[in-house]
Amino acid sequence: MASITIRNLDDDLKQSLRLAAAKHGHSMEEEVRVILRRSLAGAKKGGLGSRVRARFSDVGGAELELPARHETPRAADFD
Repeated sequence: MASITIRNLDDDLKQSLRLAAAKHGHSMEEEVRVILRRSLAGAKKGGLGSRVRARFSDVGGAELELPARHETPRAADFD
């Protein structure tokens, strides 16, 4: 098993962690493991666009045919 050290932990955060660990009946280390496990278990893959597409892909009807480009893209003119 790997281990990590967390430096410069805010005193208030450490106190909150200690209280949460006591409330749940385990050590501060175990409390951190639980928090990390929960946090990373729900981690989403891909960016927002990928997640939106995946969420609504079963609806269908959104496949758009893009027209071919005939001009070279040009920079925006802000004048």
